[in-house]
Amino acid sequence: QVQLVESGGGLVQAGDSLRLSCAASGRTFRYDAMAWFRQAPGKEREFVAAITWSGGNRYYADSVKGRFTISRDSEKNMVYIQMNSLKPEDTAVYYCASDPEGVSYYYYDYDYWGQGTQVTVSS
Repeated sequence: QVQLVESGGGLVQAGDSLRLSCAASGRTFRYDAMAWFRQAPGKEREFVAAITWSGGNRYYADSVKGRFTISRDSEKNMVYIQMNSLKPEDTAVYYCASDPEGVSYYYYDYDYWGQGTQVTVSS
């Protein structure tokens, strides 16, 4: 059974940091592009960050560039996102996703999804 399981969300104050983790299992994710998306209430799911299978290239939404860092440990089938200088507008459910075809900015291109983890940033 293919699974992506996110963890690490929570309630923090503006300016704080969080590190989200995504544990992948059930198939080989080593060669997948991995990404983080988020969805706030009443809004569409939006791209946050992605990393190629080799880890050699990383992509970020403009809104998080310079504050968030995506990384992966392919040996452990883990993907992470370090989120610094959090803002109230970062409040959302954060999802981990994988795509064997490569990095995409569009959620509908990703084949596998986690259940999400809530991040709430208070002002």
